[in-house]
Amino acid sequence: MLNHEELKEIATLQADGSYFVSLYLNVSPNTKGNYVIHLKNMLKNISEETDKTILKKIKGDIEKLEAFVTGNKREFKKGLAIITSSEKSFWKEYHLAVPVKNTIIVDKTPYIQPLLDILDNYKQYAVLLVDKESARLFLVHLGEIEEYGEVHTPDVPGKHKRGGWFSLSGHRFERHIDYHVSLHIKDVIKKLESFLAAERIERIITGGSDDAVAKVREMLPRAVSEKIVGIFHAEMFANVNDVFEKVKPVISESESMAEKAIVSDLLTAAGKGQNAVIGIEDVLNALQEGRIMKLVLLKNLKDEGYECRNCRNLSKQKVSVCPYCKGGMEEVNYLIDLAAQRAVEQGSLIEVIADNKELLDAGGIGAFLRF
Repeated sequence: MLNHEELKEIATLQADGSYFVSLYLNVSPNTKGNYVIHLKNMLKNISEETDKTILKKIKGDIEKLEAFVTGNKREFKKGLAIITSSEKSFWKEYHLAVPVKNTIIVDKTPYIQPLLDILDNYKQYAVLLVDKESARLFLVHLGEIEEYGEVHTPDVPGKHKRGGWFSLSGHRFERHIDYHVSLHIKDVIKKLESFLAAERIERIITGGSDDAVAKVREMLPRAVSEKIVGIFHAEMFANVNDVFEKVKPVISESESMAEKAIVSDLLTAAGKGQNAVIGIEDVLNALQEGRIMKLVLLKNLKDEGYECRNCRNLSKQKVSVCPYCKGGMEEVNYLIDLAAQRAVEQGSLIEVIADNKELLDAGGIGAFLRF
Protein backbone atom coordinates (compact mmCIF):
# COMPACT_ATOMS: atom_id res chain seq x y z
CA MET A 1 0.00 0.00 0.00
CA LEU A 2 1.21 3.49 -0.83
CA ASN A 3 2.22 5.35 2.35
CA HIS A 4 4.75 7.90 3.58
CA GLU A 5 6.89 5.34 5.39
CA GLU A 6 7.41 3.31 2.22
CA LEU A 7 8.17 6.41 0.14
CA LYS A 8 10.72 7.51 2.73
CA GLU A 9 12.51 4.17 2.31
CA ILE A 10 12.43 4.49 -1.49
CA ALA A 11 13.69 8.09 -1.35
CA THR A 12 16.79 7.00 0.54
CA LEU A 13 17.81 4.44 -2.08
CA GLN A 14 21.14 5.25 -3.69
CA ALA A 15 22.03 3.79 -7.08
CA ASP A 16 25.83 3.73 -6.51
CA GLY A 17 26.61 4.39 -10.16
CA SER A 18 23.51 2.68 -11.54
CA TYR A 19 20.21 4.35 -12.48
CA PHE A 20 16.50 4.20 -11.66
CA VAL A 21 13.73 4.49 -14.25
CA SER A 22 10.51 5.96 -12.82
CA LEU A 23 7.39 5.60 -14.97
CA TYR A 24 4.02 7.29 -14.41
CA LEU A 25 1.32 6.32 -16.89
CA ASN A 26 -2.29 7.44 -17.17
CA VAL A 27 -4.09 4.20 -17.99
CA SER A 28 -7.68 5.44 -17.68
CA PRO A 29 -10.06 6.43 -19.19
CA ASN A 30 -7.93 5.68 -22.24
CA THR A 31 -8.24 2.41 -24.04
CA LYS A 32 -5.29 0.03 -23.80
CA GLY A 33 -4.11 0.97 -27.26
CA ASN A 34 -3.84 4.65 -26.31
CA TYR A 35 -1.77 4.23 -23.17
CA VAL A 36 0.48 1.68 -24.89
CA ILE A 37 1.14 4.26 -27.62
CA HIS A 38 1.98 6.89 -24.98
CA LEU A 39 4.36 4.48 -23.29
CA LYS A 40 6.14 3.55 -26.50
CA ASN A 41 6.55 7.21 -27.44
CA MET A 42 8.06 8.02 -24.04
CA LEU A 43 10.42 5.06 -24.21
CA LYS A 44 11.43 6.08 -27.74
CA ASN A 45 12.23 9.61 -26.54
CA ILE A 46 14.29 8.24 -23.66
CA SER A 47 16.23 6.02 -26.05
CA GLU A 48 16.97 8.95 -28.36
CA GLU A 49 17.79 11.57 -25.72
CA THR A 50 19.69 9.60 -23.08
CA ASP A 51 23.46 9.30 -23.06
CA LYS A 52 24.54 5.95 -24.56
CA THR A 53 26.47 4.95 -21.45
CA ILE A 54 23.40 5.49 -19.28
CA LEU A 55 21.12 3.91 -21.86
CA LYS A 56 23.17 0.73 -21.69
CA LYS A 57 22.59 0.58 -17.92
CA ILE A 58 18.79 0.99 -18.20
CA LYS A 59 18.16 -1.13 -21.31
CA GLY A 60 16.81 -3.97 -19.20
CA ASP A 61 14.46 -1.62 -17.35
CA ILE A 62 13.03 -0.20 -20.58
CA GLU A 63 12.39 -3.71 -21.89
CA LYS A 64 10.74 -4.79 -18.62
CA LEU A 65 8.48 -1.73 -18.54
CA GLU A 66 7.28 -2.24 -22.10
CA ALA A 67 6.71 -5.97 -21.56
CA PHE A 68 4.79 -5.34 -18.32
CA VAL A 69 2.38 -2.80 -19.80
CA THR A 70 1.84 -4.37 -23.23
CA GLY A 71 1.56 -7.90 -21.84
CA ASN A 72 -0.81 -6.97 -19.04
CA LYS A 73 -3.68 -9.45 -18.73
CA ARG A 74 -5.73 -7.57 -16.18
CA GLU A 75 -7.54 -4.24 -16.21
CA PHE A 76 -5.56 -1.35 -14.78
CA LYS A 77 -7.13 1.24 -12.50
CA LYS A 78 -6.59 4.91 -13.45
CA GLY A 79 -2.91 5.47 -12.78
CA LEU A 80 0.16 3.26 -12.94
CA ALA A 81 3.48 4.06 -11.25
CA ILE A 82 6.56 1.86 -11.55
CA ILE A 83 10.05 2.49 -10.18
CA THR A 84 12.68 0.07 -11.40
CA SER A 85 16.45 -0.49 -11.40
CA SER A 86 17.62 -3.77 -12.89
CA GLU A 87 21.15 -3.18 -11.65
CA LYS A 88 19.81 -2.83 -8.09
CA SER A 89 17.29 -5.69 -8.56
CA PHE A 90 14.57 -3.21 -7.60
CA TRP A 91 10.99 -3.11 -8.91
CA LYS A 92 8.03 -1.39 -7.26
CA GLU A 93 4.64 -0.89 -8.85
CA TYR A 94 1.57 1.03 -7.69
CA HIS A 95 -1.89 0.58 -9.17
CA LEU A 96 -3.66 3.84 -8.39
CA ALA A 97 -7.34 4.78 -8.39
CA VAL A 98 -6.40 8.32 -9.42
CA PRO A 99 -4.91 9.45 -12.76
CA VAL A 100 -1.28 10.53 -13.11
CA LYS A 101 0.52 12.67 -15.67
CA ASN A 102 2.46 10.63 -18.25
CA THR A 103 6.09 10.95 -17.22
CA ILE A 104 9.28 8.92 -17.36
CA ILE A 105 12.42 9.98 -15.50
CA VAL A 106 15.88 8.42 -15.58
CA ASP A 107 18.05 9.42 -12.63
CA LYS A 108 20.40 8.14 -9.94
CA THR A 109 17.56 8.26 -7.43
CA PRO A 110 13.87 7.27 -7.70
CA TYR A 111 11.47 10.01 -8.81
CA ILE A 112 8.65 10.01 -6.24
CA GLN A 113 7.18 13.53 -6.44
CA PRO A 114 3.92 12.42 -8.16
CA LEU A 115 3.38 9.85 -5.41
CA LEU A 116 3.94 12.52 -2.74
CA ASP A 117 1.35 14.71 -4.49
CA ILE A 118 -1.16 11.87 -4.44
CA LEU A 119 -0.61 11.08 -0.76
CA ASP A 120 -1.05 14.71 0.20
CA ASN A 121 -4.06 15.41 -2.00
CA TYR A 122 -5.89 12.18 -1.11
CA LYS A 123 -5.70 12.03 2.66
CA GLN A 124 -7.45 9.39 4.76
CA TYR A 125 -10.98 10.04 5.99
CA ALA A 126 -13.12 7.92 8.27
CA VAL A 127 -16.77 8.03 7.25
CA LEU A 128 -19.40 7.14 9.85
CA LEU A 129 -22.97 6.51 8.71
CA VAL A 130 -25.18 6.10 11.78
CA ASP A 131 -28.77 5.88 13.00
CA LYS A 132 -30.29 4.91 16.36
CA GLU A 133 -29.69 1.17 16.03
CA SER A 134 -26.94 0.61 13.46
CA ALA A 135 -23.79 2.17 12.05
CA ARG A 136 -21.42 1.62 9.12
CA LEU A 137 -17.73 2.58 8.92
CA PHE A 138 -15.87 3.42 5.72
CA LEU A 139 -12.32 4.44 4.84
CA VAL A 140 -11.71 6.95 2.02
CA HIS A 141 -8.14 7.04 0.76
CA LEU A 142 -6.29 7.54 -2.52
CA GLY A 143 -9.46 8.12 -4.51
CA GLU A 144 -11.22 4.98 -3.28
CA ILE A 145 -13.73 4.04 -0.59
CA GLU A 146 -13.86 0.79 1.34
CA GLU A 147 -16.44 -0.37 3.87
CA TYR A 148 -14.68 -1.58 6.98
CA GLY A 149 -17.42 -2.76 9.29
CA GLU A 150 -20.89 -2.44 10.76
CA VAL A 151 -22.29 -1.99 14.25
CA HIS A 152 -25.82 -3.19 14.92
CA THR A 153 -27.83 -3.03 18.14
CA PRO A 154 -31.02 -5.03 17.50
CA ASP A 155 -32.64 -4.61 20.92
CA VAL A 156 -33.23 -0.86 20.76
CA PRO A 157 -36.99 -0.48 21.39
CA GLY A 158 -39.18 0.88 18.62
CA LYS A 159 -41.49 3.87 18.70
CA HIS A 160 -43.97 4.01 21.59
CA LYS A 161 -47.48 2.87 20.81
CA ARG A 162 -50.51 4.13 22.66
CA GLY A 163 -51.16 1.93 25.70
CA GLY A 164 -47.45 1.32 26.12
CA TRP A 165 -45.48 -1.88 26.61
CA PHE A 166 -46.37 -3.10 30.14
CA SER A 167 -48.36 0.14 30.44
CA LEU A 168 -45.20 2.28 30.60
CA SER A 169 -46.06 5.93 30.34
CA GLY A 170 -45.00 7.72 27.19
CA HIS A 171 -42.25 9.70 28.93
CA ARG A 172 -40.88 6.63 30.72
CA PHE A 173 -40.85 4.70 27.45
CA GLU A 174 -39.03 7.52 25.66
CA ARG A 175 -36.40 7.53 28.43
CA HIS A 176 -36.15 3.76 27.97
CA ILE A 177 -35.48 4.28 24.24
CA ASP A 178 -32.93 7.05 24.93
CA TYR A 179 -31.08 4.75 27.32
CA HIS A 180 -30.73 2.01 24.69
CA VAL A 181 -29.80 4.52 21.98
CA SER A 182 -27.07 5.89 24.23
CA LEU A 183 -25.73 2.36 24.76
CA HIS A 184 -25.72 1.87 20.99
CA ILE A 185 -23.94 5.17 20.31
CA LYS A 186 -21.42 4.36 23.06
CA ASP A 187 -20.64 1.09 21.28
CA VAL A 188 -20.34 2.92 17.94
CA ILE A 189 -17.91 5.44 19.43
CA LYS A 190 -15.78 2.64 20.88
CA LYS A 191 -15.55 0.99 17.45
CA LEU A 192 -14.84 4.36 15.80
CA GLU A 193 -11.98 5.16 18.19
CA SER A 194 -10.39 1.75 17.58
CA PHE A 195 -10.73 2.29 13.83
CA LEU A 196 -9.12 5.74 13.99
CA ALA A 197 -6.20 4.47 16.04
CA ALA A 198 -5.58 1.41 13.87
CA GLU A 199 -5.60 3.41 10.61
CA ARG A 200 -4.03 6.61 12.03
CA ILE A 201 -6.90 8.73 10.71
CA GLU A 202 -7.18 12.41 11.61
CA ARG A 203 -10.37 13.34 9.71
CA ILE A 204 -13.95 12.16 10.23
CA ILE A 205 -17.10 12.74 8.20
CA THR A 206 -20.43 11.83 9.79
CA GLY A 207 -23.75 11.09 8.12
CA GLY A 208 -27.13 9.50 8.81
CA SER A 209 -30.17 10.55 10.82
CA ASP A 210 -29.94 14.00 12.39
CA ASP A 211 -30.72 12.70 15.89
CA ALA A 212 -28.08 9.97 15.77
CA VAL A 213 -25.40 12.27 14.33
CA ALA A 214 -26.14 14.86 17.02
CA LYS A 215 -25.97 12.16 19.71
CA VAL A 216 -22.61 10.94 18.41
CA ARG A 217 -21.14 14.45 18.49
CA GLU A 218 -22.54 15.00 21.97
CA MET A 219 -20.96 11.82 23.35
CA LEU A 220 -17.62 11.89 21.51
CA PRO A 221 -14.50 12.78 23.49
CA ARG A 222 -13.30 16.28 22.56
CA ALA A 223 -10.10 14.99 20.94
CA VAL A 224 -12.17 12.84 18.57
CA SER A 225 -14.96 15.38 18.03
CA GLU A 226 -12.40 17.93 16.82
CA LYS A 227 -11.51 15.59 13.95
CA ILE A 228 -14.97 15.92 12.40
CA VAL A 229 -14.62 18.02 9.23
CA GLY A 230 -18.16 17.77 7.84
CA ILE A 231 -21.50 15.99 7.62
CA PHE A 232 -23.59 14.49 4.83
CA HIS A 233 -27.06 13.00 4.40
CA ALA A 234 -27.60 9.41 3.26
CA GLU A 235 -29.84 6.46 4.04
CA MET A 236 -28.39 3.59 6.05
CA PHE A 237 -28.97 1.21 3.14
CA ALA A 238 -27.07 3.42 0.65
CA ASN A 239 -24.53 1.48 -1.41
CA VAL A 240 -20.81 2.22 -1.08
CA ASN A 241 -20.56 4.25 -4.31
CA ASP A 242 -23.51 6.44 -3.31
CA VAL A 243 -21.84 7.15 0.04
CA PHE A 244 -18.62 8.05 -1.79
CA GLU A 245 -20.43 10.53 -4.06
CA LYS A 246 -22.06 12.14 -1.00
CA VAL A 247 -18.75 12.69 0.83
CA LYS A 248 -16.67 13.93 -2.12
CA PRO A 249 -17.90 17.57 -1.86
CA VAL A 250 -17.30 17.48 1.91
CA ILE A 251 -13.73 16.29 1.36
CA SER A 252 -13.10 18.92 -1.31
CA GLU A 253 -14.31 21.74 0.94
CA SER A 254 -12.31 20.40 3.88
CA GLU A 255 -9.10 20.22 1.83
CA SER A 256 -9.58 23.74 0.47
CA MET A 257 -10.10 25.25 3.92
CA ALA A 258 -7.13 23.36 5.39
CA GLU A 259 -4.81 24.50 2.59
CA LYS A 260 -5.81 28.16 3.02
CA ALA A 261 -5.13 27.91 6.75
CA ILE A 262 -1.70 26.31 6.21
CA VAL A 263 -0.60 28.98 3.71
CA SER A 264 -1.87 31.76 5.97
CA ASP A 265 0.03 30.33 8.96
CA LEU A 266 3.17 29.87 6.84
CA LEU A 267 3.20 33.43 5.46
CA THR A 268 2.45 34.91 8.89
CA ALA A 269 5.19 32.89 10.60
CA ALA A 270 7.74 33.65 7.87
CA GLY A 271 6.88 37.35 7.99
CA LYS A 272 7.56 37.39 11.74
CA GLY A 273 10.69 35.24 11.45
CA GLN A 274 9.12 32.53 13.59
CA ASN A 275 10.66 29.24 12.37
CA ALA A 276 9.37 29.52 8.81
CA VAL A 277 10.80 30.56 5.45
CA ILE A 278 9.42 31.26 1.97
CA GLY A 279 11.11 31.21 -1.42
CA ILE A 280 13.27 28.57 -3.04
CA GLU A 281 16.68 29.82 -1.87
CA ASP A 282 15.77 30.02 1.83
CA VAL A 283 14.03 26.64 1.58
CA LEU A 284 17.11 25.01 0.02
CA ASN A 285 19.37 26.48 2.72
CA ALA A 286 17.10 25.11 5.45
CA LEU A 287 16.97 21.77 3.66
CA GLN A 288 20.75 21.49 3.55
CA GLU A 289 20.84 22.18 7.29
CA GLY A 290 18.15 19.55 8.01
CA ARG A 291 15.81 22.10 9.58
CA ILE A 292 12.58 21.54 7.61
CA MET A 293 9.65 20.20 9.61
CA LYS A 294 7.01 20.64 6.89
CA LEU A 295 7.61 21.59 3.26
CA VAL A 296 4.74 23.52 1.62
CA LEU A 297 4.67 23.84 -2.16
CA LEU A 298 2.26 24.48 -5.00
CA LYS A 299 1.21 21.51 -7.08
CA ASN A 300 3.09 21.25 -10.40
CA LEU A 301 5.66 23.85 -9.31
CA LYS A 302 8.76 23.49 -11.49
CA ASP A 303 12.21 25.06 -11.46
CA GLU A 304 15.74 24.36 -12.64
CA GLY A 305 18.92 24.47 -10.60
CA TYR A 306 22.08 22.62 -9.63
CA GLU A 307 22.94 19.56 -7.54
CA CYS A 308 26.26 18.59 -5.98
CA ARG A 309 27.48 15.22 -7.28
CA ASN A 310 29.04 14.50 -3.91
CA CYS A 311 26.88 15.73 -0.98
CA ARG A 312 23.72 16.30 -3.07
CA ASN A 313 23.40 19.93 -1.98
CA LEU A 314 20.80 21.75 -4.10
CA SER A 315 21.21 25.30 -5.36
CA LYS A 316 19.13 27.68 -7.43
CA GLN A 317 22.22 29.73 -8.25
CA LYS A 318 24.74 28.60 -10.87
CA VAL A 319 27.93 27.59 -9.09
CA SER A 320 30.69 25.30 -10.32
CA VAL A 321 31.86 24.18 -6.88
CA CYS A 322 29.65 23.12 -3.95
CA PRO A 323 30.05 25.61 -1.06
CA TYR A 324 29.66 22.78 1.47
CA CYS A 325 31.99 20.03 0.25
CA LYS A 326 33.79 21.58 -2.76
CA GLY A 327 32.31 18.86 -4.99
CA GLY A 328 31.26 19.46 -8.59
CA MET A 329 27.79 20.83 -9.35
CA GLU A 330 25.63 19.62 -12.24
CA GLU A 331 22.51 21.15 -13.76
CA VAL A 332 19.13 19.55 -12.94
CA ASN A 333 15.80 20.20 -14.63
CA TYR A 334 13.51 19.37 -11.72
CA LEU A 335 14.90 21.18 -8.70
CA ILE A 336 11.59 21.35 -6.80
CA ASP A 337 11.02 17.60 -7.10
CA LEU A 338 14.52 16.87 -5.79
CA ALA A 339 13.95 19.25 -2.87
CA ALA A 340 10.70 17.48 -1.95
CA GLN A 341 12.37 14.10 -2.23
CA ARG A 342 15.26 15.22 -0.02
CA ALA A 343 12.76 16.53 2.55
CA VAL A 344 11.08 13.12 2.66
CA GLU A 345 14.46 11.49 3.26
CA GLN A 346 14.92 13.77 6.27
CA GLY A 347 11.52 12.79 7.71
CA SER A 348 9.83 16.10 6.85
CA LEU A 349 6.12 16.36 6.16
CA ILE A 350 5.00 17.44 2.69
CA GLU A 351 2.01 19.68 2.03
CA VAL A 352 1.07 20.09 -1.63
CA ILE A 353 -1.25 23.06 -2.23
CA ALA A 354 -3.62 22.73 -5.18
CA ASP A 355 -3.99 26.46 -5.90
CA ASN A 356 -3.19 29.53 -3.84
CA LYS A 357 -2.37 33.01 -5.19
CA GLU A 358 -0.71 34.20 -1.96
CA LEU A 359 1.74 31.28 -2.00
CA LEU A 360 2.34 31.75 -5.73
CA ASP A 361 3.22 35.40 -5.16
CA ALA A 362 5.65 34.32 -2.43
CA GLY A 363 7.53 32.01 -4.81
CA GLY A 364 5.30 28.94 -4.67
CA ILE A 365 7.28 27.22 -1.91
CA GLY A 366 8.00 27.60 1.79
CA ALA A 367 8.63 25.59 4.93
CA PHE A 368 7.93 25.40 8.62
CA LEU A 369 11.23 24.80 10.45
CA ARG A 370 12.18 22.55 13.33
CA PHE A 371 14.44 25.23 14.78
